[in-house]
Amino acid sequence: MLFRFPLLRAVAAACVVGSVIMSVPAHAGVFDDNEARKAVLDLRTKTNGLTNQLQAAQRTIFDQQNRLDQLNQQLGTVRGQNEDLANQVATLQKQQKDYYADLDSRLKKFEPQQETIDGVTGSVQPGETEAFNAASTQFRNGDYKNAAASFKAFVSKHPQSPYQPTARYWLGNALYAQRDYKESTAIWQDLVKSYPTHPHAPEALLAIANNQIEQGQKAAAKQTLQQIISQYGGTEVAQNAQSKLSQAK
Repeated sequence: MLFRFPLLRAVAAACVVGSVIMSVPAHAGVFDDNEARKAVLDLRTKTNGLTNQLQAAQRTIFDQQNRLDQLNQQLGTVRGQNEDLANQVATLQKQQKDYYADLDSRLKKFEPQQETIDGVTGSVQPGETEAFNAASTQFRNGDYKNAAASFKAFVSKHPQSPYQPTARYWLGNALYAQRDYKESTAIWQDLVKSYPTHPHAPEALLAIANNQIEQGQKAAAKQTLQQIISQYGGTEVAQNAQSKLSQAK
């Protein structure tokens, strides 16, 4: 019995130790599961937090994108309005420019203008050009009587006009067309005296020579033709005068 008792004690002790040893892994497994669950819960919490932050960031980005789209729409509207305003301003500027151009054109009709007529430069008063053109039209239409009256009135009314020598030349022609040799000769002589360098001056002398020839004043005609050759040598009128002078001889 004494022999067995220690044996039993040893066996019992061994059982107790084995029980203790077997119980240790079981407690460790329970501990590991709790830690894992806690870690998973923490991770899930963090994930949920990150998800919420991501969703909040996405909402913010979406809101910003909507705001940006609205700003772009507003910017497009403003640009369109600016283009409309620019077009309106351009239209108004053109209208204003046209208005002042028209106004300037209208005012010029009432102001003297510097012009050069057949080489003569001078101040043309309002109405001068119209009056000269009207007389010229009468002459071209063969209305020599009224043309002579119109040119005579022009010469008298506008003594400083650059049209003056040209008007005198055609006045002489209008009188010559009515066979008024004396008056036409006087007009042309005055033209040559007052404007000796004018383009119509040698033509006026040749017309005087023709007047003199038609009136039988051959000596006077020769003298006039010689004056043309001497004073306006080299011109076409001088060549015509030379031809007439040769025929007169």
